[in-house]
Amino acid sequence: MLIIPGLLSREEVLHFRARLQTVPWLDGRSTALGMSADVKRNQQADAANATVRTLANTLLARYGETPTLVSAALPQRIFPPCFNRYGIGETYGLHVDGAIMRIPDTSDVMRSDVSMTLALSDAEEFDGGELVIATDFGEQRVRPRAGDAVVYPSSSLHRVTPVTRGERLAAICWIQSLVADTQLRQTLFSLDQSIQGLIDVEGVPRERLDALHHVYHNLIRQFALV
Repeated sequence: MLIIPGLLSREEVLHFRARLQTVPWLDGRSTALGMSADVKRNQQADAANATVRTLANTLLARYGETPTLVSAALPQRIFPPCFNRYGIGETYGLHVDGAIMRIPDTSDVMRSDVSMTLALSDAEEFDGGELVIATDFGEQRVRPRAGDAVVYPSSSLHRVTPVTRGERLAAICWIQSLVADTQLRQTLFSLDQSIQGLIDVEGVPRERLDALHHVYHNLIRQFALV
């Protein structure tokens, strides 16, 4: 699990929230598949609405320009971001995201390797509504600040606890990675972040960095599914 702080600025968050106040919202169960529909109690912005499409495309562009996200997820395809909200009493019970998703308005399908939740409400604006992700080290509970994104494996069981005050607004998306194996993707992320950290260290010889880059890119070359 990874938190990317400030993926959207405060001004950008306010812009998204203002625009989302003008769009139609649907019962979230209409977009859930299988067992997920039984535990999903929230609302989702109508993906067919022109404003929603524009906001989703804006986020897609931002995601591609976010180095930490690109390094962590190694995106091959990104499902168009969806916007959801939880009012008092609304929740999303324990579930796992669908492994295969169809891109809206196309016949194309993608594999979900990485899930991401981008907070559009500040944690102080609502009670409850925690994103709870099951990991090998127990449950991780997350209440990100508005503009922060939480990235985690789509294979994880997760839930959103009931909102007891206020409203929780977020954008969600799923990513098909060039590297399907979660552990290998995490290792590549750690390697890339180490390289990036060394770039700014005075006195590190260029040939050392070149050698690490050589290893990193050849690992991707070996394991990327393209």
